[in-house]
Amino acid sequence: MADSESLETVTEHERILQEVESTDTACVGPTLRSVYDDQPNAHRRFMEKLDVRIRNHDREIEKMCNFHHQGFVDAITELLKVRADAKKLMGQVSDTNRRLQDAGREVTAQTQEVIRCRVQQRNMATTVEKLQLCIPVLEMYSKLKEQLESKRYYSALKTMEQLENMYIPRVSQYRFCQIMAETLPKLREEIKDISMSDLKDFLESIRKHSDKIGETAMRQAQQHRTFNSAVQKQVTLSCTKPLYGLNGRTSLHHNGLSPEEDDTDDEVLTAQDLVDFSPVYRCLHIYTVLGDRETFENYYRKQRKKQARLVLQPQSNMHETVEGYRRYFNQIVGFFVVEDHILHATRGLVTRAFTDELWNMALSKIIAVLRTHSSYCTDPDLVLELKNLIVIFADTLQGYGFPVNRLFDLLFEVRDQYNETLLKKWALVFREIFEQDNYSPIPVENEEEYKAVISRFPFHDAEIQKQQFPKKLPMSQSVPQIYAQVKEFIYASLKFSESLHRSWTEIDDMLRKSTNLLLTRTLSSCLQNLIKKPHIGLTELVQIIINTTHLEQACKYLEDFITNITNVSPETVHTTRLYGLSTFKDARHAAEGEIYTKLNQKIDEFIQLADYEWCMLESDGRASGYLMDLINFLRSTFQVFTHLPNNSNDHASMSGKVAQTACMSACKHLATSLMQMLLDSELKQVTMGAVQQFNLDVIQCELFASSEPVPGFQGDTLQLAFIDLRQLLDLFMVWDWSTYLADYGQPTSKYLRVNPSTALALLEKRVFLQECLLLYRHLFLPHMNGCWMKDTGKKNNIFSQFRKNDRDKQKLIETVVKQLRSLVNGMSQHS
Repeated sequence: MADSESLETVTEHERILQEVESTDTACVGPTLRSVYDDQPNAHRRFMEKLDVRIRNHDREIEKMCNFHHQGFVDAITELLKVRADAKKLMGQVSDTNRRLQDAGREVTAQTQEVIRCRVQQRNMATTVEKLQLCIPVLEMYSKLKEQLESKRYYSALKTMEQLENMYIPRVSQYRFCQIMAETLPKLREEIKDISMSDLKDFLESIRKHSDKIGETAMRQAQQHRTFNSAVQKQVTLSCTKPLYGLNGRTSLHHNGLSPEEDDTDDEVLTAQDLVDFSPVYRCLHIYTVLGDRETFENYYRKQRKKQARLVLQPQSNMHETVEGYRRYFNQIVGFFVVEDHILHATRGLVTRAFTDELWNMALSKIIAVLRTHSSYCTDPDLVLELKNLIVIFADTLQGYGFPVNRLFDLLFEVRDQYNETLLKKWALVFREIFEQDNYSPIPVENEEEYKAVISRFPFHDAEIQKQQFPKKLPMSQSVPQIYAQVKEFIYASLKFSESLHRSWTEIDDMLRKSTNLLLTRTLSSCLQNLIKKPHIGLTELVQIIINTTHLEQACKYLEDFITNITNVSPETVHTTRLYGLSTFKDARHAAEGEIYTKLNQKIDEFIQLADYEWCMLESDGRASGYLMDLINFLRSTFQVFTHLPNNSNDHASMSGKVAQTACMSACKHLATSLMQMLLDSELKQVTMGAVQQFNLDVIQCELFASSEPVPGFQGDTLQLAFIDLRQLLDLFMVWDWSTYLADYGQPTSKYLRVNPSTALALLEKRVFLQECLLLYRHLFLPHMNGCWMKDTGKKNNIFSQFRKNDRDKQKLIETVVKQLRSLVNGMSQHS
């Protein structure tokens, strides 16, 4: 076993030694490390093995040296022999060189002279050559100076470019060329400054001339639009399509431009005719040549943006006159006409994206400015002229390729503003018509006057036509005036719809909507305010009801009027209907309500004149004077209702209903007021004489109700308004408490309408009076009897009998009061 291990160790050491001998020195470390990683004392045996290997190699080296030693000795011997021959050869070379130097000294001197002559000749040729190179440079520089003096800057820049690229590089080594090269950048900057100054003058010039440029462009666009409109009208006439005239008038100048401006000469001016664009072209070329085109473009665009903001800034009082709007639009149009020319005349100075950006910025500002300033306009004519200016403005810029849809959208907002101003204007017109109206039927003396009325208002009544002249038409003067003004409003509203590039269907819808606003808001408000005015009496209110009835009937003619203008059939699916029917119905209902209110107020005024003596012992035997005056007033008032329109079954039923409602309302209010007067909490005592007097007044009211002041009531319907008062007074005058208490709550009760609380309240006033009488008799009558009737026993018996009757009656009243209170308490508990 030990022998095998020793053999393995020897074999491993042999392998390691071979690796050491054959491996690079840098990789010996890992090989040697394996010696120390093996068995203990292995390195000692490896060292022994290594020593043996070293000794073997030493012996091999020694053998090799002994083998080559003789050859080395022979080589050294031959080298010593050659050294002597070399010294001899060196001496011979030195001697030959000395003889050669002595022979070439004269040749060298002559050669130096030839060289000097040749150098002079060469220098002269070089000088001539350089002078020939410098002369063109100087000539070009002289040409540059002349070009600068004559302000031909673009040619000067080309000359500088030639100097720098072609001439100066040939003679750049000379000082004058260096000075010249240093001067050229300064000349370029000077040219840039001069051209920039020209550009600023150009910008200032176009800013001043933009107004004139825009005016010219808008006039040309208007002329083109007028020509197209004339052609379109001819085509329309040939197609027999109905045209409308504004109340027989044709509008020739709805363009925001005065007729004088349309009559100017036919010479077509362009932006080039009004502004010299050469400075901007020249400056663009100069900066392009200088390689600074981007700087120039940025500067130009920046300055134009600033000018755009200045142009878009309106004057504070622009909304006061149309001239302010015209100048504003002219400047904007002039600005963008110039930009459009620059866009197409130059390559890249401005781009379509830049002009679109400018236009979008301007469009937003324009819309904001117009929206603000148009809101200040209160004159519809000014708003209409503004609309025409906006249309021309939009058409002009659309011709230059700018999108203007938002401007036409703005026109719808302006249209709303225009309608608002029209509504305000017509509100004043309606108020003036109502103030000047006499609220009486229109008298017509002859056929001409009758035709004059029906020519302004569509009135048709067969019965009135059969009547002889003079006669009266049921409506007042305000009705045909209102109708005519509504038509004028439609004409005025139609003016705004012109040139909006809208279909007749849309125009028809606009007209109907604006007319609806006029009827439902303006006219309705004026009617409501008129009805509420204090000075409008019952007669005027009745006439207002008549007027609204006829205006309501005329609404269908207004629809036909709009249809004739737009030629749009009313049967179209989306056709808007006029809401005049509801407007006039509401006004009529308000007038009816005001009639009822004023009647009640008048009744209250008469009631306030009542002066009952509630402690009177006996009645006067006749009705109170205030009540008779009130009844006479009501009779005369209800006669007015016979004038309400009844030319048709509907109107007859309507007029009868108004009269009946007013009469019933007046009777109910009168009955309620009388009942409140009788039950007033401040009234503490009521005598039977006062009740009798009150009963006489109620009888007059009942007689008035039964006299049928307004026809159409069935039976005693109107008298039922006083039934509560009648049963209450009958109960007290007959003193039929036993029947009342026995039949209370029965449907067939004689005093069914007498409420226990009402009867109790009135009875307590009688109780209070009875107690006062008893106290009077108890305190004063005995004393009076003792003084005046000491010896009159018969009279004492009479007074005693009176006192007994009073006590019995008082007990009866107390009993009735207790029963009534129990009924009242029972009702409250039940409720």
